[in-house]
Amino acid sequence: MTAPESGRGIGNGESGAEETTTFGFPRDTFRILHVSTGNVCRSPITERLTRHFVSQRLGVLGGGLIVESAGTWGHEGAPMESHAETVLADFGADPSGFTGRELLDEHVIRADLVLTATRDHRAQVISMGHSAGLRTFTLKEFTRLVNAIDPATLPPLDEGLVMRARALVRAAAALRGWLLAPTAEADEVYDPYGAPLPFFRSIGDEIHQALDPVVTALTGVPTRA
Repeated sequence: MTAPESGRGIGNGESGAEETTTFGFPRDTFRILHVSTGNVCRSPITERLTRHFVSQRLGVLGGGLIVESAGTWGHEGAPMESHAETVLADFGADPSGFTGRELLDEHVIRADLVLTATRDHRAQVISMGHSAGLRTFTLKEFTRLVNAIDPATLPPLDEGLVMRARALVRAAAALRGWLLAPTAEADEVYDPYGAPLPFFRSIGDEIHQALDPVVTALTGVPTRA
């Protein structure tokens, strides 16, 4: 399964004469994979907010960036939870056309960056192998590391979003052992499944706050007032 074919990701979607990785996938794309448990609450919110915020910064979601999601116990083919759709609508993001997926090896293999809701999800992704350790973080962990990276050390956007994104992941991985979470819970985004709408909205706010510096670092464009 590929994101362009399924409509889950947005990028240039072209093939042919592209340079490829050792897995045979294009090098001129950068895939962000968001992972939670059921792929109906947290990871759909994070996936669609990432797309929305990048589009806000750049005017379009492209430049080789593909954003998708899956669940470690994913409800394959299930719709997004209605409260999650409401949260996305609150931010002006598009919840339409979403269907849940179970996390598969191929999703991890193809991902350049895996952002998980919790440490348990991170451990499950890493346990799948595929050299995932250096590119798999909890969302809040990645935010903490990104906040410590000097943007001036990253390639400028005019050298390409893919090059900048790859440099950002390498820099974050290099910092991981130096910037530890202040508490065990600091890197967790808790599951709102079955909770009332106000709790979903509080989780949406947490995800928004964590994503904002990540998207700024990816694009080089700060939040618009």
